Amino acid sequence: CWPGQQCPDPEKLCIEIGNQHVRCVRTFSVTDAINALRPFYLAVHPDFFGQHPREREMNENSLKKLNNHLQCLQHPGHRAPQPTKLTFYVRETVGNAGAAQGMNTSGFRAVSFTLQTQDLLGTVVNILKSCCLSIDHIQGSKAAVDSPHQNGSIPFSRPIKWDKTYYTFTGYRDPEEELDSSRQLEPTLGLWLNKNVSLALKRLNVSLPLREDLINLKTELCEQLEVTDIRWRKSWGIAHRCSQLHSLSRFALQNSAILHNIKGCTLIFAEHSGMNAAGQIMLGTVDVHQHWTKLLERLPTYHDLHSHLCMLEERISFLLGDVELIYNEDLQPSMMLEDYYRMLKTFHQILVVSRPLFHPRSLKGLQMILEKGSSAPTLLKTGQLRVPITCDPSALQWFILSHAQTARTYLQKEEELKIQQEKLIKVCIEQFFLKRLYKEQSVSSEQMVESCKRLLEEPTELPRMQLCISHFYSVLQDGDLCIPWDWKQ
Repeated sequence: CWPGQQCPDPEKLCIEIGNQHVRCVRTFSVTDAINALRPFYLAVHPDFFGQHPREREMNENSLKKLNNHLQCLQHPGHRAPQPTKLTFYVRETVGNAGAAQGMNTSGFRAVSFTLQTQDLLGTVVNILKSCCLSIDHIQGSKAAVDSPHQNGSIPFSRPIKWDKTYYTFTGYRDPEEELDSSRQLEPTLGLWLNKNVSLALKRLNVSLPLREDLINLKTELCEQLEVTDIRWRKSWGIAHRCSQLHSLSRFALQNSAILHNIKGCTLIFAEHSGMNAAGQIMLGTVDVHQHWTKLLERLPTYHDLHSHLCMLEERISFLLGDVELIYNEDLQPSMMLEDYYRMLKTFHQILVVSRPLFHPRSLKGLQMILEKGSSAPTLLKTGQLRVPITCDPSALQWFILSHAQTARTYLQKEEELKIQQEKLIKVCIEQFFLKRLYKEQSVSSEQMVESCKRLLEEPTELPRMQLCISHFYSVLQDGDLCIPWDWKQ
């Protein structure tokens, strides 16, 4: 087929060249790749990780990069995709049950692989094999590539190879020329920084006036409204945050009569308005000021409900040997106050009917996180006991008693890691003259400590830069540099 010409049958075309019978096999498309990757999507799709925010965020970011990579492979005339390292948390399914030995305490495996192949089929096979998933459903397609001379036929399943003049005339990049650079391994930290620091500094300098405005606006509003803090649920850009603070300032001028209800509270800009389970006031960024007005008028009712919630937590804690019930959005999904109260009430009713046997204060110092659903209770690496509200009391008793000592060890280790993390952050900021060093929510304290130690061994300087420890290399719109915690040296 020449440029602009369509084949009579896109699925399969048979022609004769001399006495040879040639079979043209349809090119493996993005649709084929998505169909072949269905077992993979079932194992990693973020919708199945609703109770696990860290794993959900990681899989969302990796899926975006994977889809972009697949689209690039489908258009060889455009710039060939660079090697991309991806990390997924894989849940146990029927297709990968044999890999259960790699599961962590949360019931997931962390799988990392690098997309380097320049064909869709090879990429799909690499992904499935990396996740210990079956490739039997695509063996037919794979055989057509691996065994091109079956039955004496001449293969014709390779991608179209255009003449060099095609790229000269159209301005598209030659994939063969891009192939050498795309086959390079993941860049080292030093090389990536040398290439991107200038871009980050340029964006950072542009954002500096807005950063100062943001600090001033936040300080003024905290003093004016007499609130403890103003935060954001999402990592919006500096300009977006300034716009939200200006909106809050205008709202305060127009509704001064009801502002006394928010004294001493924490305000959080989020997707929806209300009060979360921690008693913090959520201001929906897509809501109009009338919604905020109704929310503030109802705050006395919310405060009463939060007081009842705290009493309910104390009753549950007493029934469970003084274990501490915690609500931590770094470890569990964000929940509104009403939903969390209903969840606690259901769990309390179950415990009252059939009380598990715990000595008073025997579990003091342990932490528990409640979640919806009917999954099995688990012990997090950070030391918290994660328990579904529908857990059978006898099974809960056995689980807590058998994991109590390990949980205490994990909690102590996590506390030590956080102290060590803070010390290393200060040392890194001083050594590299950084303006700020922080980590993404999905990066654990253990990973952050390891990253800071390795960073101190790097002979580089990053004066005035904002450095974020993440899972990928990127330069944010406001000039923050993001580097993976496990970068290649």
